Amino acid sequence: MGKLGKKARKFAKKNLPSVLRDRRKKKALFKKRYSSKNKQSNVEDQTKLVQHSNERNTEVEAFEDLPLDTPFMENDSDDVAYSSDSDGYLSEDISYETETDSEPGKLLEGDKCTSELMTQNIKIQEDLAVQKRKLEMLKRKDPSFSKFLERHKKDIDAMQNGEVFSDEDEMSNHGRDSVTEDNQCKNKGRVLTVSAISSWCRLIKEKHKKEAFVCVLNAYRAACHYGAESTGLRFQNADTFCSLVVSVLSEADNILRGLLGLSSSGYKKEAILELKDTPQWVNVKPLIKSYLRSTLSLLDQVTDSEILAFALTRFRASLPFFAAFPHLLQRLIKTTIHLWATGAGMLSSASFSIVRDVASIFSTDCFDNCLAKAFVAYLAQSKATEIVNNKHLQFLKNSLVDLCSLDVQKSLSKAMLSVRQLAKILQWGMSTKKKEALQRICSWEYANCINLWVGFIAANIRDYDLQPFFFTMVQLINGVVGLFPGPRYFPLRLNCIQWLNDLSNSTGVFIPIASYVLDVLEYKIVREGGKSRPALSFQSVLKLPKNCLKSQTLQEECITSAIEQLSSHFLQWSYHISFPELATVPLIHLKKFYELKTKESLRRAVKHLIEQVEKNVDSVQKKRDEVAFSPSDHQSVEAFLQFEKSSLSSPFTQYYRSVLEKAALRGSHKNEKISFPKRDKSKRKREHPLKNVADGSLMNGSGHKDLDTVNGTKKRVKRLALKLGKDQFLVAYFC
Repeated sequence: MGKLGKKARKFAKKNLPSVLRDRRKKKALFKKRYSSKNKQSNVEDQTKLVQHSNERNTEVEAFEDLPLDTPFMENDSDDVAYSSDSDGYLSEDISYETETDSEPGKLLEGDKCTSELMTQNIKIQEDLAVQKRKLEMLKRKDPSFSKFLERHKKDIDAMQNGEVFSDEDEMSNHGRDSVTEDNQCKNKGRVLTVSAISSWCRLIKEKHKKEAFVCVLNAYRAACHYGAESTGLRFQNADTFCSLVVSVLSEADNILRGLLGLSSSGYKKEAILELKDTPQWVNVKPLIKSYLRSTLSLLDQVTDSEILAFALTRFRASLPFFAAFPHLLQRLIKTTIHLWATGAGMLSSASFSIVRDVASIFSTDCFDNCLAKAFVAYLAQSKATEIVNNKHLQFLKNSLVDLCSLDVQKSLSKAMLSVRQLAKILQWGMSTKKKEALQRICSWEYANCINLWVGFIAANIRDYDLQPFFFTMVQLINGVVGLFPGPRYFPLRLNCIQWLNDLSNSTGVFIPIASYVLDVLEYKIVREGGKSRPALSFQSVLKLPKNCLKSQTLQEECITSAIEQLSSHFLQWSYHISFPELATVPLIHLKKFYELKTKESLRRAVKHLIEQVEKNVDSVQKKRDEVAFSPSDHQSVEAFLQFEKSSLSSPFTQYYRSVLEKAALRGSHKNEKISFPKRDKSKRKREHPLKNVADGSLMNGSGHKDLDTVNGTKKRVKRLALKLGKDQFLVAYFC
């Protein structure tokens, strides 16, 4: 074999197995010769590199994975426990049909006997639950036993019906005429009539019969669960169903308080907790629990917003009863928070009234839970590319600020954690400029979170020390403005300017925003006479589409919005002694902008602003020339033009009012023209939402009946029943 060439030897040296095997042996020998010091230094260097890389990776992972509601998730518990496995039915001691069909002697029982029966029923229900679980285990283990149960299913169903409705045996003793009718309705379930409800209500009001109230609560439970589960009870017509639900919601709270001997003034959480160990509470507790559980089921089943608002308004008076049932209280918080976030109009207002009362009445844990769930629901409503219902989102923000104001110190700690998370995301975006980071910052979830804490500062900074939190928010907003300089992000920049104006107005601290406004005003988008497109709304988007950047409509919207924000900034300092110096630079830029523009509609608005600012500068300058104090006299400087400021009669104040009126008209005109993309429907469908959110006619909180609302609810239910028929109505109403 001849000698290998140079290329072949190089290839063999690098790739042949024998060469590689020798190379591994040599490498092992070299490793053994290393000293322990070199080993230690190498290990330290490697660990430092790994730690450094891990720190960067975890930082990036935190930015990408942690949601904005993370500071509140530890208090957002969805675990809703139940105290027992009972079905909620109460033992009935009177006849089902009417008061004339039953003997008066059988309606009266002593409290001692009733309490014993109640305790026996609870024990029986617990034993039945244990036996039911054992039967389920046997059915899974033994298929033959399961077949045996299926063959005797009819007998078991008959036994269950006999346990639930114990008054059927009593009816057979009163007369044999009704036996035939019971047998005919046995397969279909019993039918509840208006006369039966009227007789029960008459017994409750005139004779204070507790047994009649038990029957009413059992029927009310069947109505609240109608369509969700088989109750064995049918309603004669829509009037029967409506009369039962409205009567119980209107009178149940007063009846329960009467059974406990509580007055309206002494009806508080502490009074309920004091009664928990008394025999009187043992008798009434099953009734209270049945009413609360049934009403919560009603709130989960009904989809009509007006009926839900009425039920919540009546249910608000029964909140102190929840002190004895913590598991039901958690369920109430979860339900009302969902209705508050997804509802509209009166439904959202009534839901928040209950949430606010729960947070203020009960323990601090309830406040933490309410605040956490409300914040999570608020951010969930903000996850959209375009805001369709801006008024509802503004209502959610205002109500959440009101909830935070109940305990400012505890809310402040959560707010600091939330803003710290926002700052980390902003720092991540500024350092990496990644697309994911920029999208996360320029999102409604991020923007509405900033808007919430700006409102929190504005509402509480005069009564609490929020200065560190205030300066943190100013730095955060300035960072967002500097991160998005392009024209596509003008809506986001104008929102930031609005937040800075709100912070400055609430704190009285000067924040220089004129440069941000002038950047929007002076940006040359297109030459005049360009394309005209449909109306734009900066309130519904944060980032403009590219096809709008060359439109004349965008330039008009930018100029109008910039004038509004600059006018708001000037209004705050229009009575200050340094207003002439503050307005000098903006006036120079406004005059330069006015000279460059040729379109009369744009020039007119800018000229009007220049004239008003110059007029206010001259007025302040004249007043300032008359004073004798120096700029170092801070007390006299603060008192300058305070009388004129309180009267709000200056020309610039009148001008700003006209600007606000034009902005309101412009917003309503845009809402008629703009068509937004369709959003996914929520789980609850709301019909006919009320327009007036601030109307408090139903939210009296005192427990008195609102007759107009009750009659309106009855008419609404009747109209629906006439369209669908008796049985179809009940199924469609709850499904």
